[in-house]
Amino acid sequence: MISPHDRHDLVDRVTSVVAYVRSLIDRGRLKPGDRLPPERDLAQQVGVSRPTVRAGLRTLAALGVVRSRRGSGTYIPDGPPTLGAEALSFLAALHKFTTEDVFETRRILEVGAAGLAAERATPDQLATLADEVASLFASLADRQVFLVHDINFHRVIAAASGNPIVASCVEMVAALYYERRRTTAERAVDRDVRDAADAHRQIYQAIRAHDVERARRAMNDHLTRSRAYQAKETAGGRVQGSEFRVQDPRSRARSNAAPRTENQNRHRNQNTEPRTVHPEPRRATR
Repeated sequence: MISPHDRHDLVDRVTSVVAYVRSLIDRGRLKPGDRLPPERDLAQQVGVSRPTVRAGLRTLAALGVVRSRRGSGTYIPDGPPTLGAEALSFLAALHKFTTEDVFETRRILEVGAAGLAAERATPDQLATLADEVASLFASLADRQVFLVHDINFHRVIAAASGNPIVASCVEMVAALYYERRRTTAERAVDRDVRDAADAHRQIYQAIRAHDVERARRAMNDHLTRSRAYQAKETAGGRVQGSEFRVQDPRSRARSNAAPRTENQNRHRNQNTEPRTVHPEPRRATR
């Protein structure tokens, strides 16, 4: 059994690993996409054991600072910054977040993000949004795949806002929302699913037109209707902790829908004007 003194000493050593990695980031020695030194090197540099290094890396992974790649090493994540969603999942279970709490948070974050995206979205981001809308119409009959593209669409808008804090918060809430919605999505009626796809098309068109107020209004209307759709799918009430055990929708996307990443679109589409998205269901061009 570990004594209180030994436990305190272990925490101090783990903290020293976290602090060392933070110092590398502060000094510009580690940037997004960079690989951390191997465990053995980190252990020598910090003056701790390799198990302590692993414990420190787990702490950093929970914070969303590093990501492990099997057989490759530990990296600083590249792309939009993310916050560890598991912490929010614990808070949801502990404080009994309601579905209304989640939608209220989404309106606060995403209405503003849509307005910023109308000002700042890049041609690549517009092309990705066009792809996601086309994929929504193509997956009307498959509720789980539709849900993945739905959430991807909102994540791209958050990234297109140009504000990394907003993007991080939306990423975290999106993972929470996904875990709730995927248990009820199969109950959605066809008319509501088609209406949701059309709402995404309208948001995309407003952002493409650089119409800030229209984009904000379209997002607010969509989220208000989306809340009503989910109320039909479930009796609502308090969110259960088990329902908010967070799983990243992108991992499910790889097996269900494999939607394109923004980088893949960058290589695929060199044009500055994204293709027109029609409100009729069709298979997305890949």
